Amino acid sequence: MDREQTSQGSFDFIVVGAGSAGCVLANRLSADSSKSVLLLEAGGRDWNPWIHVPVGYFKTLHNPKTDWCYKTEADPGLNGRRLDWPRGKTLGGSSSINGLLYIRGQHEDYDHWRQLGNVGWSAEDVLPYFKRAEDQERGASDYHGAGGPLSVSDMRVHRQVCNAFIAGAEEIGIPRNDDFNGRTQEGAGYFQLTSRNGRRCSTAVGFLNPARGRPNLKIVTHAHVERLLFDAEAEAERSVKGIGFTVKGARRESHLKPGGEVILSAGAIGSPQILQVSGIGPGDLLQSLAIPVRQHLPGVGENLQDHLQIRMVYEVNVPTLNDEINNFFRRMMIGAQYVLFRRGAMAMGASQVCIFAKTRPELATPDIQFHFQPLSADKPGIEMHAFSGITSSICQLRPESRGSIMIKSPDPQVYPAIRPNYLATALDQETAVSAIRMSRAIAGSKAMLPFIVAERVPGSVADADEDLLEAARNISQTIYHPTSTCKMGNDTQSVVDDRLRVHGVKGLRVADASIMPTIVSGNTNAPAIMIGEKASDMILQDAR
Repeated sequence: MDREQTSQGSFDFIVVGAGSAGCVLANRLSADSSKSVLLLEAGGRDWNPWIHVPVGYFKTLHNPKTDWCYKTEADPGLNGRRLDWPRGKTLGGSSSINGLLYIRGQHEDYDHWRQLGNVGWSAEDVLPYFKRAEDQERGASDYHGAGGPLSVSDMRVHRQVCNAFIAGAEEIGIPRNDDFNGRTQEGAGYFQLTSRNGRRCSTAVGFLNPARGRPNLKIVTHAHVERLLFDAEAEAERSVKGIGFTVKGARRESHLKPGGEVILSAGAIGSPQILQVSGIGPGDLLQSLAIPVRQHLPGVGENLQDHLQIRMVYEVNVPTLNDEINNFFRRMMIGAQYVLFRRGAMAMGASQVCIFAKTRPELATPDIQFHFQPLSADKPGIEMHAFSGITSSICQLRPESRGSIMIKSPDPQVYPAIRPNYLATALDQETAVSAIRMSRAIAGSKAMLPFIVAERVPGSVADADEDLLEAARNISQTIYHPTSTCKMGNDTQSVVDDRLRVHGVKGLRVADASIMPTIVSGNTNAPAIMIGEKASDMILQDAR
């Protein structure tokens, strides 16, 4: 029996958002049969077949049926350009439309969170949650788990030009690394993917599907949260009593049982927006929109951090996916190979080769990441270039620039203003310039020279710092890692404490990538899953 329904009622836990963290929470919280759980997802079911094909992100990105299709405000750091910001609009959230790349970040990222005063968030503290989630193809070890809901597998496709790019990195002094989630992150090698037998393993597949039949779990899709509901009798204590939402235009309310909690897992855009329209956030902003201020928390929507990728494109003299996708017969062969064997180009992730490197020798850990692809397009999810192309994309791992996400209307259906504020500091600008130079150094290595015909993007740009920075401003795109808009901590800009409870509000937590005090040094899906795992333990512990 399908337990998805538009049910009202009272629950021990109401989870808002069935994304990377939300599906984990729904599974782990409902595993306690004495607790009732309601999971609300504004998107639909993950029935689109392209969701489950690894390379299907080309069909789901920028598709309004599976992507919320957010867009930033004009960004001064990018010469006034506005960027598309895809976010998953389906069960599994962005884990259903992302590039399947499994990266946890550096141990130092989490130790830094702990140094900021967040007890229980050091690398040693969070490692067990990464391991618990993981079903590592290589088996269990000191750094990996086996038997968990999230399948992590090796890259099946190793192309000659990919091997050459790794060799080129080694030529310029970057070591080989076959496990970026092990003892150390630095080096060059192949990504691992969140896939299982050639199919995507989203959190909806890995975590939610096994729990769907539980009688204490109710799932409602197309549920657009309007606002948090507060207990009028406990006004002075600012206590949340439930959620108001609509399902296909029909208004609903669901309430908490005594001692219950609402957990926002709507992501770095959705969670601050829900808080703000509910009266929790910067008081001046809320008053300007005639929203009653329930709790003045100036950090809600602030501290936005994202990884900006500089997508450098090279023309090469060997066939790439451009040639295969742009040719009807080769495209049919790719499809047949996938249907028959679940292998080949359609089983690939968004990138094949990963490099973590230092732009300056005095750095303790890598500060940039490469995503290398044997294909090229102006941006992911659109038509491939007509020539044989490869892409060397580089992002700064720990940007200093901070942006914001602020509502423009009390109407929760109106998208907020997204202001990333890219390349706003001298360090971010210097790192962008150094990243371009390092990409050119690898492309000019002995290993890569036999393949390179020309640099197409940014092309014949001079090597002066100002020219390279201008190129970065003109060609960079987001790599889809927004975080930190409801940051964890105890300073005046913090939104949640180290148990993810919203400051000054009872019965309310946030558990998703928005709680990161600082962005992790790598892709954000695996850390968001870890946050869901750890949050579920804390919530159940506090409910006893």
